[in-house]
Amino acid sequence: MSRPVVGIGAVASIGRDPSELFESLCAGRSGLAPLRGFDRSKFKAGHLFEIDDRPAPGVDVPGRATGFLLDAVGQAARDAGLGEDLREVPILIGTGLRELRSLELWWRDGAEFAAERMHFGTALRERFGAVDTHTFSNACSASLYALALAVDQLETGAVEHVIVAGADSITESMFGLTDAFQLEPPGRLRPFDVDRKGTILGEGAGAIVLAREPDHRRIHGRVRSVGVNCDAHHTTAPLQAGVAAAIRQAHQRAGVKPENVDLVMLHGTGTPLNDEVEVRALREVFGEHERVPLVTAVKSMTGHTAGSAGVLSLITALRAMSTGRIPPVTELDEPTEDVSALRLVHTTEATGRVDVAQVNGFGFGGLNAVAIVEAAR
Repeated sequence: MSRPVVGIGAVASIGRDPSELFESLCAGRSGLAPLRGFDRSKFKAGHLFEIDDRPAPGVDVPGRATGFLLDAVGQAARDAGLGEDLREVPILIGTGLRELRSLELWWRDGAEFAAERMHFGTALRERFGAVDTHTFSNACSASLYALALAVDQLETGAVEHVIVAGADSITESMFGLTDAFQLEPPGRLRPFDVDRKGTILGEGAGAIVLAREPDHRRIHGRVRSVGVNCDAHHTTAPLQAGVAAAIRQAHQRAGVKPENVDLVMLHGTGTPLNDEVEVRALREVFGEHERVPLVTAVKSMTGHTAGSAGVLSLITALRAMSTGRIPPVTELDEPTEDVSALRLVHTTEATGRVDVAQVNGFGFGGLNAVAIVEAAR
């Protein structure tokens, strides 16, 4: 049974709410900017997709990931008409690094940061009275894993609403790690381009409110299914068979066939192997229907937002359904042969009716998650 989405909220480098984010995506606007929070002299790369909320360039503060999360959850709750009292609403959060950046600032710079702040539940309880909160660190598919568990919760009938969120801020240790293994820092994030060099990190948070049954509230769309698996093929390298299996599982659970899907939101990290495996798995599953759906991705404009990536792509899909506008993949000069076989939206936005969308999210360790959502018609 599909579950209605009755509230959405989002914050990223190119937008502080879902409408601003979507308009920026459709316009092809990029959030890539010179480093704001780190000492540029220590790294080869000099740009990230950061949210510009620090008090001054080079001055970092703890608690930013929590702030992003509270903002997105608050937006979604207000949109759903739930208000600020969420004590009866479970909140499931997907993240990659939680508040690790705050721990870095505490350890190195002596910033004030209490241990209980590492967990998002403390701030959610203080702000919204939330007592049923769960955080999942499932790499870059974390928020879609949280979505799968939320659907399961609603099916039990124990709750009327569940909030699914994802949030991450860029840590200096993770940035330093990517900077070290990228011999030539990518100047742009170029998903599916022949000359793509790798991913660039981004910051963001997204949240949706799922309801057990439709009610008087405006519905943004419905979640039909979520397919998840962990193929554990390799620490970092994706496995085509595992990705394809997650897509097939999502289709089967949703009761849809490849030819029923109008739009695919690709994970699209801009790394040579991930892009190749994702597109080949998609072509494998869709077969003769590979040119049926429009295909796009957003990370060229938002950066790789880690744990929030899945839910931000899902919100983008919901907005595409309600507006008939599909954001393009930008920074794409020469598409690869495999992706050229698909109906790729790039350079400028496309228009068209979208009734069913597929949202991909894949993480290290073979943590694969795929959601199927449908329009509220």
